[in-house]
Amino acid sequence: MAKWRNGKGTLTVQGRDEAIPVEVAASYGTRRRGLLGRDGLDGALLITPCNSVHTFRMRFTIDVAYLDRKLNVLAVKTMKPGRMGRISLRARHVLEAEAGAMAAWGVRPGVGLTIES
Repeated sequence: MAKWRNGKGTLTVQGRDEAIPVEVAASYGTRRRGLLGRDGLDGALLITPCNSVHTFRMRFTIDVAYLDRKLNVLAVKTMKPGRMGRISLRARHVLEAEAGAMAAWGVRPGVGLTIES
């Protein structure tokens, strides 16, 4: 993707054929809103550009993957509601999903991701 835009697409994890639905939040408003006000998520949410997230006012625990410019996973954290995540200076994007989803999809540090709109 040359220029990120808000919308829907699919996420593919390196080494797996399974396509996962993904929403892209690229504008200021959609990045700011994130998963606030939702009770769950079918698939994942890519927030770009982004290098830190919080879970204040969130209703459920999430997995957060910090990604570099090439969509390689730098770190994966699980965050309960009401937490402030650390800033990752190397991260350019953040991928969020319901807790446990990243492990089920095989998303872990060193793995590459592909997103198609």
